[in-house]
Amino acid sequence: METRRLQLLVELSRLGSMRAVAEATGTTTSTVSQQIAVLARETGAALIEPDGRRVRLTPAGRRLAEHAVTILGAVEAAHLDLAPGAEPNGTLRTAGFATAIRAHLLPLVSELATSHPRVHLLIREHEPDEALSLLTTDDTDLALTYDYNLAPATFDPAVRASPLWTAPWGLGVAAHDAHRDGTTVEVFARFAAHDWIVNSRNTADETVIRTLASMAGFTPRITHRADNLDLVQGMITAGLGVGLLPAGIPTFPDVRLLPLTAPDVVLRAYAVARHGRLNWPPLALITDLLTERSTRPDTIGATTPGPEATEPTDGRGTAAPSDRSTDGDD
Repeated sequence: METRRLQLLVELSRLGSMRAVAEATGTTTSTVSQQIAVLARETGAALIEPDGRRVRLTPAGRRLAEHAVTILGAVEAAHLDLAPGAEPNGTLRTAGFATAIRAHLLPLVSELATSHPRVHLLIREHEPDEALSLLTTDDTDLALTYDYNLAPATFDPAVRASPLWTAPWGLGVAAHDAHRDGTTVEVFARFAAHDWIVNSRNTADETVIRTLASMAGFTPRITHRADNLDLVQGMITAGLGVGLLPAGIPTFPDVRLLPLTAPDVVLRAYAVARHGRLNWPPLALITDLLTERSTRPDTIGATTPGPEATEPTDGRGTAAPSDRSTDGDD
């Protein structure tokens, strides 16, 4: 099997149409079709089937595409090792939460157009648990996820989670309720009688709130849920309750952000990929670029990952963290 044909099959699995593959690879739709047909004859299996006016991969086609990613990654890694100046080549599928995409991934698009024009990104916005599920089913190559230090994610042993950045969070309260600072437990205790606002799509921040409330000796009355941080601030302004917010974001005029320390509340971001793909040059390139961006002081949420960020829980299952960003709209 020629690697060129395997590459076309991989691109078809990612882009979904022969026309898109032809445009991405600088060839014709007819050529793509012919090469896939040759590959099918070589393998003795039907690789594509009609899907309306388009085609889709058969189960055998999907399995071969998955093997092809590993094969092509090894071949390309060997080429780069023997010829370090060679360019990474391929389409990288990414799935991640909004801030990771907006502040860290999108800036790479224009950078790649100049520095690595043969690497293309397909970007999908997803909650961390959704992104990890897509990774498990091989519907994405790179998942950008996060958890909290007080609600750690568990990652399947089949994947590697590379720490990116960390970001402290505080408690958003109405300005007229803002008292002097204290430890996290003291701050929570002062708001024991208030209603609490949590994420509407995932449970990580609710886990954090319940954990800290238990330490403060009460059970939080969770009444409202929202995934958009501006909406959370609006709810706080309207007197509907208090809720977690990322430190450092602009707050509404009637909202105050109380720091949470002892214990701290820290969001931790990760780049997650399957072990069998880690050496694929486009994936390695993007992971390295994201890691580098995470240490830039001018990047949202950028910090040097601390000890807590480098030790995600390793075990079966996937995380269910909140997909709230470190800026206004999730």
